[in-house]
Amino acid sequence: MILTVTLNTALDITYRVQGLRPQASHRVSEVTERPGGKGLNVARVLAALGHEVTVTGFAGGVTGDVVRAGLTGVPGVADALVPVAGATRRTVAVVDERTGDTTQLNEPGPAVAPAEWNAFQEAYEDLLDGASAVALCGSLPPGVPVGAYAGLVRAARTAGVPVLLDTSGEPLRRGVAARPDLIKPNTDELAELTGSHEPLRASQAARRRGARSVVASLGAAGLLAETPEGRWRAAPPAHVHGNPTGAGDSAVAGLLSGLVEHLPWPDRLARAVALSAATVLAPVAGEFDREAYEELLGRGVAVTAEAGAA
Repeated sequence: MILTVTLNTALDITYRVQGLRPQASHRVSEVTERPGGKGLNVARVLAALGHEVTVTGFAGGVTGDVVRAGLTGVPGVADALVPVAGATRRTVAVVDERTGDTTQLNEPGPAVAPAEWNAFQEAYEDLLDGASAVALCGSLPPGVPVGAYAGLVRAARTAGVPVLLDTSGEPLRRGVAARPDLIKPNTDELAELTGSHEPLRASQAARRRGARSVVASLGAAGLLAETPEGRWRAAPPAHVHGNPTGAGDSAVAGLLSGLVEHLPWPDRLARAVALSAATVLAPVAGEFDREAYEELLGRGVAVTAEAGAA
């Protein structure tokens, strides 16, 4: 079982409009709603790849009920969300059909009480007992300590469970110091963490700060991996156009599935890039275009080794 943690779960709402204009009324041509937050997106992709996944984090209020109801229909995904008094947040993505651009509106999330945080930590440690790997994903809701991920990383390491951390800002800085097995920042998050805007130097610096391996998202250019086993760059065979929401989460799913399947790094990276690109071609986050994914893998994601590991 793979465990994904989404402390700030959400109900993802996607609106599609013919053209998004400021200070104007819009007719929505299509609306979709589904359980969201980075770890839930990761879980759906992992389940689609054939893995058994348990999701945990917080859920509360009417929105939380909708999220939990949505999870019941996802094969391979088990719900272990912890209840809170506050209402789960909503995120709204507005897709401009004319340009393909997406505008994202993210609520902050419910305020988590100390007793609720303690209950989550107990549940998390119990879930680690049956986990083959854990992904810690996304932002922290109000009330959760800024060093929360550092503590969760340490608990996973104590339990002997490989841990992937995908967050940003101060939670990432503190989490890296707890020595996760892998982090997957984008270039902006990596620059904020290390002070370097050059991805290779920044990835090396992140490893010196505690991450065993770093896979940096380079956007449309693919991924850069800096690991004890070597250094690789992976890129899709062609640029894809569409909705990028959730593409990074699909990359996390590719990396995590490759880890538990003991794939070599080049194969993990090829899968992550193909999944990410196939998600851009899907209508909503947490899904990927399977035909495009298989075609991308078949055409060959370009994975090149570079001299010298960090």
